[in-house]
Amino acid sequence: MHSDTERRGVSRRCLLSGLAASVPLLATLAAQTPAHAQAPAQPALPVIPGATQAKPATVTISGRDIAVDGQPFAVRGVAGDGPLAVLPGLGATTVRSYGEDPGKLLDEAGKLGLKVIAGLWVGQPRQGADYTDAGFRARQLAELEAVVTKYRDHPALLMWGIGNEVEVEITDDSAVWPVIEEVASMVARVDPAHPPLAVLAETGTDKVEKLRKAAPSIAVLGLNSYGDALYSVVERARKQGWDGPIIVTELGALGQWQAAHAPWGAPFEPSSTQKAIQLRRYLKVLEDEKAGAILFLWGQKQEVTPTWHSLLLPDGVWLEAAEAMAQAWGGQAPGGNQAPRIASLRVAIDPSAPFAAWPADDEGSFTLDAVEPDGDLMEVRWFVMGESTARGIGGDAEEVPPLFPDAVRQSGPTGARVSGLKPGRYRLFVEVRDGQGAGATANMPFEVR
Repeated sequence: MHSDTERRGVSRRCLLSGLAASVPLLATLAAQTPAHAQAPAQPALPVIPGATQAKPATVTISGRDIAVDGQPFAVRGVAGDGPLAVLPGLGATTVRSYGEDPGKLLDEAGKLGLKVIAGLWVGQPRQGADYTDAGFRARQLAELEAVVTKYRDHPALLMWGIGNEVEVEITDDSAVWPVIEEVASMVARVDPAHPPLAVLAETGTDKVEKLRKAAPSIAVLGLNSYGDALYSVVERARKQGWDGPIIVTELGALGQWQAAHAPWGAPFEPSSTQKAIQLRRYLKVLEDEKAGAILFLWGQKQEVTPTWHSLLLPDGVWLEAAEAMAQAWGGQAPGGNQAPRIASLRVAIDPSAPFAAWPADDEGSFTLDAVEPDGDLMEVRWFVMGESTARGIGGDAEEVPPLFPDAVRQSGPTGARVSGLKPGRYRLFVEVRDGQGAGATANMPFEVR
């Protein structure tokens, strides 16, 4: 059985231990570098900061609906370890964890009126979990039962999230489904007031059907889905026979595995503005489908880049995705503020080029078109990192690439020049802040030949 730290390190969406408080992204990355839409027709349920219940909530399932103490409950929220205080104002109701001890999160969420999907980490066969070993299974089940017993009466608990993509990257998943069932059956026995949810990586061609048949104790289906797959994920699950509640337990604008890429394999990351545009569309679809929505990642982590899945900068500055959440859920961005928008980051000599390349004795020149909707003064920061060569499977922990602080020779609010680098593959990042707690990000891969 993995320790809590190991669980976070090997989960599909590895969560960092915490945000770096009040530290600019540039300084944070340097410290981490190794030495070498429209509002929905049904608004979110009101969440009152500071309000807690004196007794555990009873969560019931009726058809495709979830109710808390008899009242309809819309699952709208985030997965991650970022600051929670801003979430109720966005219209969020829920936070998801992955398998670490949920006590601290339950306490903090409860004070804000949020509910928690508390993760129960189920070992993944691709990382060595051997489900032919009866002793291993018994130890795992006993550890999970202890967690359920300890926190089953917490007022902030919504449901138990069993595993996270346990079936991923194995040729024969037949041993996985009985294990999910034995954990779900334990949850149903020990804590009948909070339903068990299983989390799968997308639907596959028959994964939902396998789960439905082999794990009848699962009451709620969790699916991790990204990009345009979100338009059809609920329909695909229904076609495999799932007729209960569905929560998209991880969603994002685009997975790096879905993106186009440069000739050397560097995937093209959308800007924070492009991501927010997509998220508005996806959240509207899920709202129409009456499916729960959990965005990934409320915090900051390195996965291909430090910004790809991060909804916050390391010091808690929020990106436009928070506005998309508020608009979808009937909330409001903090202070009614709007994040800066990045219209484009381009190669100066070839504005249509998706990447840049130049000889080692030359320089690269880039242009930025960014706007601040509220008219706030923008602070623009530029920096260069090496292209990540670590490609963790399923979101496994990745080493932060090296930072090259002297590579940006000239920079300003409309562009930057880069030179003095050895031949290799890199990325230019730009970060725009409005001084009111919001920001925007974009990056572009380039090659020095």
